[in-house]
Amino acid sequence: MQKYLRIIYCVTICLVVGFLSGKVTQSSITTWYPTLVKPIFNPPNWIFAPVWTTLYIFMGIAAGLIWNEINSKEKEVKQGLKFFVIQLALNALWSYLFFGLQNLFLAAVEVILLLLMIYETYVKFKPINKNAGYLLLPYIAWVSFASILTWSIWFLNR
Repeated sequence: MQKYLRIIYCVTICLVVGFLSGKVTQSSITTWYPTLVKPIFNPPNWIFAPVWTTLYIFMGIAAGLIWNEINSKEKEVKQGLKFFVIQLALNALWSYLFFGLQNLFLAAVEVILLLLMIYETYVKFKPINKNAGYLLLPYIAWVSFASILTWSIWFLNR
């Protein structure tokens, strides 16, 4: 039972971070964001909420799976979870930089740091629990796309 509670706890934390990040974006989505020039590959706004919700759930499950290995690989688990927490904080920071401060360049730089930290989290997670590592792959793919999108929006609106 404790294994499932750890996963539920981690999923909940990730969803709360996502919810709070969404709160930061709400006012800008209808006011400032529509005024930006966007590349042709910019997805419609409605796609972001279900994609991010799914990714936050995957991230939480991955973190919970890693946490469940604490008894057998304590040092590796603690290091992996440290990277996880850092990337989760960077994830939230991007929303604040892009939508809250409306600083496209800073958000573009930060999203690269986020992507690198997600990759490092994946590298730490995979040897501990392969499934946890695999659960981060869609997140890596999406943030790779988000990086290209962010840099494109910055370039088109400098």
